[in-house]
Amino acid sequence: MKRESSNESPMQAASDTLKSFDADDSAASQRLDRWLAQQLPDVSRTQIQTLIQTRRVQVNGQTVVRPSQPLAAGDRIRLSLPPAPVTHVERQAIPLEILYEDEAFIAVNKSAGMVVYPAPGHAQGTLVNALLHHTTLAGVGAPIRPGIVHRLDRGTSGVMVVAKTDAAYHALIRQFKERSLKKIYLAWVWGALGEARGRIEAPIGRHPVQRKRMAVLQTGKPAVTEFIVKKRLADRTLLEIHLLTGRTHQVRVHCAYIKHPVVGDQEYGRKTEAPRMMLHAWKLHLDHPLTGVSLLLEAPPPAQFQLAG
Repeated sequence: MKRESSNESPMQAASDTLKSFDADDSAASQRLDRWLAQQLPDVSRTQIQTLIQTRRVQVNGQTVVRPSQPLAAGDRIRLSLPPAPVTHVERQAIPLEILYEDEAFIAVNKSAGMVVYPAPGHAQGTLVNALLHHTTLAGVGAPIRPGIVHRLDRGTSGVMVVAKTDAAYHALIRQFKERSLKKIYLAWVWGALGEARGRIEAPIGRHPVQRKRMAVLQTGKPAVTEFIVKKRLADRTLLEIHLLTGRTHQVRVHCAYIKHPVVGDQEYGRKTEAPRMMLHAWKLHLDHPLTGVSLLLEAPPPAQFQLAG
């Protein structure tokens, strides 16, 4: 019996539910998707087909990609089932460090470890959960991402602005798209950089295999990062980083690209123990979305970050 399979591991998140089945005699020659639909009455056959096509199903340890693949008695089927999508956001009384607030928008110092908005596996404890308890946010992006005009990675702390009205949302989005605002980060990176300042120009795109990661690719979008050395230690360097573009994971990818990954970055850097990822969105210079007045928002680096030096 010919089987179409792949040795690649299925895409699987930590929040996924793993289910295993042993095919009995009745499964012989049945289609994989049809048989799984019988075992999982709460999951539609279309959903199961999608799970198979996105490499979330294995038969006898091999990832399969064809929903029509026939089964044999005794086959061992393993399924990685993602959590249900979030459709409702609870208001939660979570402490916030507010840097600025008026009727148009709010700026906060997001803590490291906090997810920005709810997603499967992170339905609670996010910045949006906390903000909805504190104030009213723009309707754009509701219910999951109300007022969200940009984001920081879960492990990154620092300045984030969120719109409270639709007008403010569109004005802020325009500034991000036009790159008229200035974003300044602080990062401890591994190794000692010899130069006092530098510029990294390397296009960034989705990793061709590990789809949740980004990478420097010739086919990627233009990405430019400038840095100034603020402090040097024997094994690490503190950088002031200026983002001239806003690609996903740009600081982390660019630092890893020049062989100086961010300290504590378990995905793009060294697999070492660290209290957190040493990346902080320090300053954000923008124009007020309604009045046009120039504002400089600053989030002091947390004590943990400062102790890294």
